[in-house]
Amino acid sequence: MLRLAILFLILGVVAALLGFGGIAGASFAIAKLLFWVFLVIFLILLVLGLMAARKVSGG
Repeated sequence: MLRLAILFLILGVVAALLGFGGIAGASFAIAKLLFWVFLVIFLILLVLGLMAARKVSGG
């Protein structure tokens, strides 16, 4: 998911440099959305992983 966000970010930068404003804006919006989705999923899995590690280690 993070790779897709970076890909859309790069696509947006290239489109902006070439003068395609609509495509660049849409690409930046998609990149921002994918980044936030990635961040939320990452944090959820991090918390679940820490809870599972405590349960396994007995702490």
